[in-house]
Amino acid sequence: MATSAPPVQKRARAGRPPSSAAPRERILEEAAKLFARSGYDGSSVSDLAAALGVSKAAIYHYYTTKQDIYDAIILGVLSGLTQTVGQDVARADGAAAGLRAFMVGHARYFEQHHAEFVTMLIGYSGMALTEREDAARLRDGYEKRLREVIAQGVADGVFRPLDVPAAGRAVLSMLNWMVRWYKPGQGDSAEIIAAGYFDLLVGGMRA
Repeated sequence: MATSAPPVQKRARAGRPPSSAAPRERILEEAAKLFARSGYDGSSVSDLAAALGVSKAAIYHYYTTKQDIYDAIILGVLSGLTQTVGQDVARADGAAAGLRAFMVGHARYFEQHHAEFVTMLIGYSGMALTEREDAARLRDGYEKRLREVIAQGVADGVFRPLDVPAAGRAVLSMLNWMVRWYKPGQGDSAEIIAAGYFDLLVGGMRA
């Protein structure tokens, strides 16, 4: 009696990104790791497709060009940072607590989105013009929120009279410089480091 042949297992085709609730976010997450590691010019859509286990066409289904992916990473991290840190500051009681919440919240978000921050801070100027203008608006709004916290502290007598924009730039410089040397999972958390920065900075700002 003839026996039936075993069923032929079809080989999975690389197509769209793996099914998930947020395929676009999955693409951006993997692309940020690639850009942070190899740089924008040193990365290709082929490299990204290989990392995701899909075809290039699958990526182009969501993003037309590598530039679109790059710009989306930066806009996404700025939007998320603004929202998250803004919520932290809103819950703080007083200017000193607000500044600490800003700094620690920034550091926490940075650590959670390390590759995205590296991608942003080493290549912001490489964005397409329109998206760069959008990013600049987000960045300016974020810095404005910080200056408001510092100015409120000066007005309340919590901080001594000082150049508010310069103080804001100093805070962001301390936080953003971490991208040059900080490695997640090695040593203190970014939050602990930012809290130390706060103590150091505010010690020289109190009235």
